[in-house]
Amino acid sequence: MSKIHKIKTPLTDDIIKELRIGDTVYLSGIIYTARDAAHKKLVELLEKGEKLPFDLKGAVIYYVGPSPAKPGMPIGSAGPTTSYRMDPYTPILLRNGLKACIGKGNRGQDVVNSLIENKGVYLAAIGGAAALIAKTIKNAEVIAYEELKAEAIRKLTVEDFPCTVANDMYGDDLYKKGVEEFLKTKK
Repeated sequence: MSKIHKIKTPLTDDIIKELRIGDTVYLSGIIYTARDAAHKKLVELLEKGEKLPFDLKGAVIYYVGPSPAKPGMPIGSAGPTTSYRMDPYTPILLRNGLKACIGKGNRGQDVVNSLIENKGVYLAAIGGAAALIAKTIKNAEVIAYEELKAEAIRKLTVEDFPCTVANDMYGDDLYKKGVEEFLKTKK
């Protein structure tokens, strides 16, 4: 049976252990944005032993390239990006303290294995709900790679940011389970 969790960042192993696929999560606190180009830069810094623009310990990265903010708003539409494009970079970030990433679509086996090994979760946000998601973002500031424009790393302050556990630290996969459950109804 799915549970509802209201969670504050940064995340800990104890929080991650409670999350199972299908659970609804409402995140509050600080999360960071990063897409392909920013991930590449972060991994290059790690490989050189250099300091990152934010602390990965307990961090959450949201795969998003938000649209420009309208006057009086902290951010424009902020819907999730397809996650598999970050698969080559995610395991090294998890090994260095990342606890959760948010996007849409399934993940490769290397990421699933790394979530198990490093006690992390992959959270799915609803594609097509970019304007609704943006309402949960209370503040946004570019903290690195401004030259990447929409793909710059932003520090977001969120309140009850909605997502669903798609991959948990136990190796369970909501995308696979969903297909299996659907196929059972067709027999």
